Amino acid sequence: MKDFTAVILDLDGVITRTASLHFKAWKALFDEFLHDYDNQQEPFSAEDYDQYVDGKPRHDGVQSFLESRDIHLPMGTEDDEPGEHTVYGLGKQKNTFFHKLLDEEGVEIFDDTLACINQWKEEGKKLAVVSSSKNCRPVLERAGLIDQFDAIFDGKDAAAKDVTGKPAPDIFLKAADMLEIDPTETVVIEDAIAGVEAGKRGEFGMVIGVNRNQQESAMKKAGADLVITGLNELK
Repeated sequence: MKDFTAVILDLDGVITRTASLHFKAWKALFDEFLHDYDNQQEPFSAEDYDQYVDGKPRHDGVQSFLESRDIHLPMGTEDDEPGEHTVYGLGKQKNTFFHKLLDEEGVEIFDDTLACINQWKEEGKKLAVVSSSKNCRPVLERAGLIDQFDAIFDGKDAAAKDVTGKPAPDIFLKAADMLEIDPTETVVIEDAIAGVEAGKRGEFGMVIGVNRNQQESAMKKAGADLVITGLNELK
């Protein structure tokens, strides 16, 4: 880590444990939808989350999972009601479920990640958070970490600036631009396959996969230079 001047971290699953809340919200959404649409469908699973949803922008996740079940819905518009059978409607419903879970369960921070963040700040490294979630800033605020980072680029920023989400590298490259650091001098830390692939495509100096869900081989295949189970292994 001493060879690099900046670190870009994913939020859910790297800094906070909100990945579990996202999974619960997606499962609540899709199980309800599948029951109404075609009750012969298998329920949404952890494997579905890892393969089709994790790390992607919300509407891309909706489309990716539905296509895996050979279900094709209209895109709809931002004006669609939560739960309406459109991509936007389902995306809004997922966000409703997520905020309910966030209020009920709160935000838990990975202690080893927090220790590394504090150490890297002391060493003078520049730090950024990248997330496909449009809830990134509210989660960081609730966790008391919003002021710990030199740059934040999330799903809201990507939508406002028409930036392609993971597995494209664009949001990581935007964060590096905000830090004014060359990607070759920057470490990307991700827990999602799509995020690891994005870091590799962006030709960052090092891409580290945090293996929370037995995905070591998939992370290496996606381009991770190093796979760890927790950031304490970097010390």
